[in-house]
Amino acid sequence: MKNDTLERLAEVLEERKSADPQSSYVAKLYGKGLDAILKKIGEEATETVMAAKDGEGERIVSEVADLWFHCLVMLAHEGLGPTAVLAELDRRFGLSGLEEKARRTEG
Repeated sequence: MKNDTLERLAEVLEERKSADPQSSYVAKLYGKGLDAILKKIGEEATETVMAAKDGEGERIVSEVADLWFHCLVMLAHEGLGPTAVLAELDRRFGLSGLEEKARRTEG
């Protein structure tokens, strides 16, 4: 597995912004706007939860992949990318979850 998968996918998602909606699922989703993208994220999140409750490993992985993909579409739509999310996770690394949550509620 390559470590640059998220970056390569982010590049493709950027390219799809200028693609014909009839030729690309992502271009069609961009054309429908943020609400449609968020709806897909909600659907995929629900499917991920259902797969986890059923305890089906392969299905869990598949649904998480769908969820992450649609989250990447949303990030790209908003002019962001996986690098920003990875930087935030890196910033949090080594902090206890309780400490990190307390820092967010202070400001």
